[in-house]
Amino acid sequence: MSRVDERAAGGHPFRILFVCTGNTCRSPMAEVIARRRAEVLGWGHVEFRSAGVGAFEGSEASEGAVRTAAAHGLDLTRHTATPLLKDDATRADLILAMSPSHLMRLVELGAGERAALLTSYAGGHPDDPREVAIPDPIGGPDEEYEQTFQLLERLIDRVLTRLEPVLAR
Repeated sequence: MSRVDERAAGGHPFRILFVCTGNTCRSPMAEVIARRRAEVLGWGHVEFRSAGVGAFEGSEASEGAVRTAAAHGLDLTRHTATPLLKDDATRADLILAMSPSHLMRLVELGAGERAALLTSYAGGHPDDPREVAIPDPIGGPDEEYEQTFQLLERLIDRVLTRLEPVLAR
């Protein structure tokens, strides 16, 4: 029985962690997108968090991420960056990384088979199958944040659809 099946069957919350570099744009956007989608599905037993391999604890979400999330009815104004710790890598049931370097760090921390690239876990990048990383919009124009947000939305929808057979109650 996989850890996904064990958690779903055992009545414990299923914990999903999104990981990027600074935990100020990609992973926080993924977290709020996934949380909203899970609410729609009625999945109160699924927890979502985010962290960054190079995060400065307490940093706010980037202004572009805050504006883009707000444009989609989501709030990142209270988000503060969380550095990725070994405990995070071992506590989460599924860890979805934004790039191969993030995945390598997760493996170093002991995440093993619980960690995957978001694009891979979702079945591939919907626009370019050769692309494995989620583009980092940090410091870019709002259009880049919007493109990243839309990509995250599509991928997260595919991830939650994949998990639905074991997480739906």
